[in-house]
Amino acid sequence: MTLDGRVIYQVDPATFSGPGADAGLDGVRRRLEHVRAVGADTLWLQPFYVSPYRDAGYDIVDHHGVSQRFGTMADFDDLVERCHQLDLRVVVGLVVQHTSTDHPWFRSARDDPASPYRDFYVWAAEPHDDEVVKKPVFQGVEDSIWAYDDHAGRYYRHAFYRHQPDLDVGHPRIREAIAGIVRHWLDHGVDGFRVDAVPHMVRQAAVTDSRDDGFWFLSELADAADGAPLLGEVDEGPSTYPEYFGNGDRLTGILDFWTNNLLFLALARSSAEPLVRALRAQPTSPEGCTYLNWLRNHDELNLSLLSDSERDEVMAAFAPDETMRAFGRGIRRRLAPMLGDDVRRVAMAHAIVQSLPGVPIVRYGEEIGMGDDLSLPGREAVRTPMEWSKVEEQDLRPGSLLSRVSQLVHRRRGLGPLRPGHCDALSFGADAVLGLLHHRADGPVLMMINLSDDQVCLELEYDVRADLLADREYEPAGSGVVLGGYGYRWLRVR
Repeated sequence: MTLDGRVIYQVDPATFSGPGADAGLDGVRRRLEHVRAVGADTLWLQPFYVSPYRDAGYDIVDHHGVSQRFGTMADFDDLVERCHQLDLRVVVGLVVQHTSTDHPWFRSARDDPASPYRDFYVWAAEPHDDEVVKKPVFQGVEDSIWAYDDHAGRYYRHAFYRHQPDLDVGHPRIREAIAGIVRHWLDHGVDGFRVDAVPHMVRQAAVTDSRDDGFWFLSELADAADGAPLLGEVDEGPSTYPEYFGNGDRLTGILDFWTNNLLFLALARSSAEPLVRALRAQPTSPEGCTYLNWLRNHDELNLSLLSDSERDEVMAAFAPDETMRAFGRGIRRRLAPMLGDDVRRVAMAHAIVQSLPGVPIVRYGEEIGMGDDLSLPGREAVRTPMEWSKVEEQDLRPGSLLSRVSQLVHRRRGLGPLRPGHCDALSFGADAVLGLLHHRADGPVLMMINLSDDQVCLELEYDVRADLLADREYEPAGSGVVLGGYGYRWLRVR
């Protein structure tokens, strides 16, 4: 499976098909026609593994099994088979930076100092500063990266919640186990993996073997994947990205948090400058590798890559109330409420992601402008069930957000790959307009998005061959182009 030219649809099996009896893998299988109708050709399935489910399934007890709350292995196999019948590829989460404290490995490790699993985890006699994990990821919820275990009489490290002890991924037996997990799901028809918490694992691998600063771990993981793409969660700045790609022999795709952070700064300012800055700082990816872009993911909108003043701007615009914020650095709201439930503005934000070089991701519910539930604790506010009645209503209404997003996705896929390194971020003298000139084998495509509510008129230095897509009816493009408020327009040009 290659990532080039694909559009990914992200699904949580706990909430996508609906609440109660409809939830689970079989429910996802029965809703796949919607994924195809939106226009995506790849399904990213969030964790469905055996888990006590204290952290939406990211606290795993058995990496090889399917949780009873979601069905059986037969249900998973049926889902993959149906996806492939619909020409949908399947990506699943690879969550191996930590386990649940209920995992048999950890229970054995804590109960017996001589257990072969004792070395699977990171232990200490006393809490201390750690070179791998500087501070808790969930500050305000966890006040330390160390938790004391009465059975072991020692402290174990946890980058995330205290019920998620960190694995020593540099340990040879852990690496063998991870490779076995990858092979297991490949044998069940999976086409790729979304790899969780990649920087933490690279730093931990370097403790065992400092070669290549621990990035050898990703090369080894890619070997285990045997050509299946690895989509890595890399919550770092762009200067580090080349190491994660290697020579095309490590991660296949990087989830680009840098660009995502600056996208929301651009939305807050109604200015293209932050996105132009992001793209000009983005290293060219090796052949066969790419970046992944999205609007909202499955937890908080993490703004930690912005400066303090930039983060304050975005918070003031989209999370003015403290109850809308998370961990002192992020926002726990869905996209549509942040943008005032303005269909034009939400569609414009989708147009940005569909225009960026790389691979776009649509999270379930974003195509219909789903809201959040701030009465729920923490990140649960954005993990509410898919609103299928809203899908049915928008299906029947021309000009709905669903119809606009579907049009964007279908047209994007029809253009084929829009590769990083083959795109110029342009300034038109109109600060609100983002211009992206994609250089392609069959001729360049110019994509323009107006981040403001004001109409703008632009003078182009290109000969327009054809209008490909627009948010509304416009006069045929010539040397001058009009964009309405929150408008977007894609043109073939010379």
